[in-house]
Amino acid sequence: MRTKTPLPEWTADEFRNAMKSAGVALWMWIIDDDTFVMDEKACDLWQVIDDGDLTFEDLSAKIHPADRERVRTAFTATRAIDGPFEIDFRIITNDETVRWISARGQGNSGDANTKKMTGIFLDVTGRKHAEEGHELLAGEMSHRVKNLLALASGLTAITARGTETKEGMVSQLTERLSALGRAHDLVRPLPHGQGNAALLGDLFTVLLAPYDDEAAFAGRIRVAVPRMGLGEKSATSLALVIHELATNSLKYGALSVEQGLLDVSGEIEDGVVEIVWTEHGGPVAEAPQFSEGFGSKLVQRTVGGHLGGSISYEWAEAGLVVRLRMKEDRLSA
Repeated sequence: MRTKTPLPEWTADEFRNAMKSAGVALWMWIIDDDTFVMDEKACDLWQVIDDGDLTFEDLSAKIHPADRERVRTAFTATRAIDGPFEIDFRIITNDETVRWISARGQGNSGDANTKKMTGIFLDVTGRKHAEEGHELLAGEMSHRVKNLLALASGLTAITARGTETKEGMVSQLTERLSALGRAHDLVRPLPHGQGNAALLGDLFTVLLAPYDDEAAFAGRIRVAVPRMGLGEKSATSLALVIHELATNSLKYGALSVEQGLLDVSGEIEDGVVEIVWTEHGGPVAEAPQFSEGFGSKLVQRTVGGHLGGSISYEWAEAGLVVRLRMKEDRLSA
């Protein structure tokens, strides 16, 4: 019978090296006097100094307000419970950065008489951001599918109004859907650093062409924007914004009626590109329900985040006016 080699004993240095490589931070909460003891890694993570007077309440002040009561309740509940626990929450560092922390520990250290808890902190910010990105992508994909169905329905309706035969309707509808396909080709990221994805005017022209009743820019839609190149990332982001505005106009605004008109104008001043989307003859005179929907939130996030700008809506009697203000260097990068 083969003799099994005994496992080596781990030294203190080996334990410390393993924890350091894993980014593990140590803590202990002495419940009787509310003292919180942390190692150097944990202090760096929370950006605090453990001078012997650190308390649980001191740390609680750095927890994100939306998570603070939840964390307090969870920690308090573990006082009377032996066994492991885990909770994820956000903290706000000294430079106002939001960081995700995972606290894992052992209630009462397995012995209710000790009246202390021990555990570790892990920085899980990267994982949380990845999860949020996946959730946003899933929501965006679902929203896009719904918008594509609404778009196909709307394009079919406006095409049917302007044709007398099914052959004519098929021809015009095919042209409009093909234009959307060309728009997709226009704004897709270009591989191997091949340069900018599109010109600003071309992006609006191609994306809005399918919405004109006669042909591209026969009178319903007019575009006059500054001549400038777009970077591939900004072109994709701006295309999403244009698509959302056009889809909402097709559902609720000027593009939903035969007499509706759309003017898109713009200018560049002091490094800021301002685009004014003006609708005339549409039925919308006040903020509709879609302004609180996913599409509106997606537009706000895209403009405020990727494009470094802002978007505002004004529901005038003549129709909706949208103002987009974006940094020129963010659009061209």
